[in-house]
Amino acid sequence: MTKGIVVAGLAGGSGKSVVAVGLIAALARQGKKVAPFKKGPDYIDAGWMKLAAGQNCYNLDPYLMDEEIIRSSFVTQSVNADIAILEGNRGLYDGVNPEGGYSTAELSLLLNLPVLLVVNCTKTTRTVAAMVLGCMKLDERIDIRGVVLNQIGTKRHQSIVTQAIEKYTGIPVLGAVPRMKRDIFPMRHLGVTPHQEYEGSEQAMDFLAETAAEHLDLDRILEVMAEIPLPAEIKKPGKAKDKMRIGLLVDAAFQFYYSENLEALEEAGAELIAINALEEECLPPLDGLYIGGGFPETSARLLAANTSFRNSVKDAAEEGLPIYAECGGLIYLGESIALDGEVYPLAGVFPVRFAMSKKPQAHGYSVFVTDGDNPFYMEGQEVKGHEFRYSTIVDWPGNAADLAFSMKRGTGFSEGRDGLTTKNVLALYTHVHALGTPAWAQGFMQRCREERERQASLRK
Repeated sequence: MTKGIVVAGLAGGSGKSVVAVGLIAALARQGKKVAPFKKGPDYIDAGWMKLAAGQNCYNLDPYLMDEEIIRSSFVTQSVNADIAILEGNRGLYDGVNPEGGYSTAELSLLLNLPVLLVVNCTKTTRTVAAMVLGCMKLDERIDIRGVVLNQIGTKRHQSIVTQAIEKYTGIPVLGAVPRMKRDIFPMRHLGVTPHQEYEGSEQAMDFLAETAAEHLDLDRILEVMAEIPLPAEIKKPGKAKDKMRIGLLVDAAFQFYYSENLEALEEAGAELIAINALEEECLPPLDGLYIGGGFPETSARLLAANTSFRNSVKDAAEEGLPIYAECGGLIYLGESIALDGEVYPLAGVFPVRFAMSKKPQAHGYSVFVTDGDNPFYMEGQEVKGHEFRYSTIVDWPGNAADLAFSMKRGTGFSEGRDGLTTKNVLALYTHVHALGTPAWAQGFMQRCREERERQASLRK
């Protein structure tokens, strides 16, 4: 029997990631198989949850995916697990409109999962009960089964808040995380620091597991979880036999890959080849290259210093290698990035010079329509995605009309358009999710096969 729960908060920064990751790590150390899920779009928290569970974390996003796709993904990944834990995002009811569209609350209803509510108790006591009571009353369909207190200062503080919540709401307090002397998840411009860049991530995971075991009532949390009705077996789609070598830049600079995207490529015939752009001398023989997002700005010096690798990427693009690049990948394919008065050369596939802003330049869900030539998407196709970037375009001699996509929602690259193209290369700011856009993997792999056949014919 698989049981599940949603870990939600009153707001971003409430501590739900500490609770969710710690809870997963503690249960995994008890020998339980935990299926982790993150309400998307999110790469960084999902990476930490994957590390805690020892298996892939999957994004569930009511905006990017249809309801049946969400249910199917949740069921498919939960079948062989003991526990399914879904971490929400922002506040429980926060969505894209006043009605809370696409919120964590909406997702909990869709999946029929109860909620474990995490509350930041800094400089407050009885008022916490009022906030919890408000969450109960705003939508009485939401099944809040427990509260975890965060940022507790003293035993007296914990006692007062606990008594107030349980007296006025009837909901049990199932844990109290003390105010920590160090920030286990230091923040930066896109959220918490990714575990790939975190010095001592394994030690941090041990700390979170121990914190959860000491300060959360794990047995009672397990009791309040809901049983998930699941089929005895799920038939997963078979993988194509015609294997294609698809490179994947995976290192401290490039980390933003949905598990679903990688699995979609594998189902379409990809043999994924992990490549470190910071250390390796050149690209290996490939049929295609996928460069996800990440933080090329934090590794700019190392990326720039690896001249031979940069040149190999540019040469491969000029020779016709299919390349799909998102956000950080787009930046890497540019000419350079300026940081703190220094200019760092990049791959130079596109004549774009980038810099970084202190403020977000695009943030949120997006929609584009394909209305220009590109190697992977059919004309007229509408695609949902998301953007989150601080990078700015310092110089680009191109014409926005030549970009591949028109933005119906979101910012894009320039003048309401996105999608730089050259030969078999497409680079864009928009991130896509394979379950929401199945045509992404299909189109990419199709062009990889066509190019491999073209190259083979040239050699004859």
